[in-house]
Amino acid sequence: MTYHPKSDFMSVMIERGYLADCTDYQGLDEALSRGVVPAYIGYDATAASLHVGHLLNVMMLRWLQKTGHKPITLMGGGTTKVGDPSFRSDERPLLGPDQIASNIAGMQKVFARYLSYGEGPTDALMLDNAEWLDNLNYLEFLRDIGRHFSVNRMLSFESVKSRIDREQSLSFLEFNYMILQAYDFLELNRRYGCVLQMGGSDQWGNIVNGIDLTRRVLDHEIYGLTSPLLTTSDGRKMGKSAGGAVWLNEDMLSPYEFWQFWRNTTDADVGRFLKLYTELPVAECERLGALSGSEINEAKIVLADEVTALLHGRDAAETAKATAREVFEKGGVGDDLPTLTLTEAEVAEGISVVQLIVRAGLAASGKEAKRLISDNGARLDDAPLTDAGLMIDRAALTAPIKLSAGKKRHALVRLG
Repeated sequence: MTYHPKSDFMSVMIERGYLADCTDYQGLDEALSRGVVPAYIGYDATAASLHVGHLLNVMMLRWLQKTGHKPITLMGGGTTKVGDPSFRSDERPLLGPDQIASNIAGMQKVFARYLSYGEGPTDALMLDNAEWLDNLNYLEFLRDIGRHFSVNRMLSFESVKSRIDREQSLSFLEFNYMILQAYDFLELNRRYGCVLQMGGSDQWGNIVNGIDLTRRVLDHEIYGLTSPLLTTSDGRKMGKSAGGAVWLNEDMLSPYEFWQFWRNTTDADVGRFLKLYTELPVAECERLGALSGSEINEAKIVLADEVTALLHGRDAAETAKATAREVFEKGGVGDDLPTLTLTEAEVAEGISVVQLIVRAGLAASGKEAKRLISDNGARLDDAPLTDAGLMIDRAALTAPIKLSAGKKRHALVRLG
């Protein structure tokens, strides 16, 4: 990119690799240079916690606040009732109001770690679009808002087009989602002076719709900015691990497991991830990312420490690192390892080691666990595990046992 920004925020976005596209680089940059810019990102409440896939955009809101602007976290209490069809092959399951409220409460815990909420000019706002969506009058909405949308144009957006091209059903309910999200931007501009929506690049069509609607209805100049959809260098979607989603709430994923996820980053991703997920100076991120051989492992530990400290606090990061050192360097059993606790009844007649590997989250299925054993990738108390038919009984669990998958993933099994 040849554009040289004046504002601190746009400089950070470009220099650290957050920027995929922007509706008007110069216009937004000038607005950011003139004064406080309120900007929002929307989060539908489809799970009880945010996951690592959300973290890039949470960091964008954090940098927005650090550079003197006002972040808005918009919870989708209203839009979650519809479901975002963007780049999905099927319709999202519909959630009830109680589940949505519970999910929002779980997701809100994370934002407070990254943003400062309050009444000041650059303090973050936590809003819920149910505030204006729940009581919409359908006929008035069609007349006042629906008339500004061209179905032909909506059908041309990649998120919709890809579904239709694959001849997969797209319900009228889902088709309405992009109108509701556009309406969110209009309402946030009208109520809170919000002039910027940010999101992943899969949200480009929805963001452009909101800008177009707000200009038509209010004749206000507003902007959109997207971040790249991240994949790891080996092609996996960011935020997924062998054990499933990498959750940000510690009751769904321990700080140790979170730390370990970052410690296991592929060599080629370390420098990029340091820029995106930590606040270390760019030059230091590049220096660490350029290390090779055994030295790159030190850079991975810095990455794991810094990302974990931002989310869970510096003490949790240090504890996770100490546990890892104990496990990997001394072959010991760390107290902070993910733990599977069994009842006496479950082991009364013995339980297969394959089942334990799956239940401990070290393999996704029994078939995968057996393959891990046959490939010599499984260990029991640091000794090679070669018998897929091994049964573990109560006597074997008088002390906790340690299961390992490869060199880096471990879990404890103990009796409750």
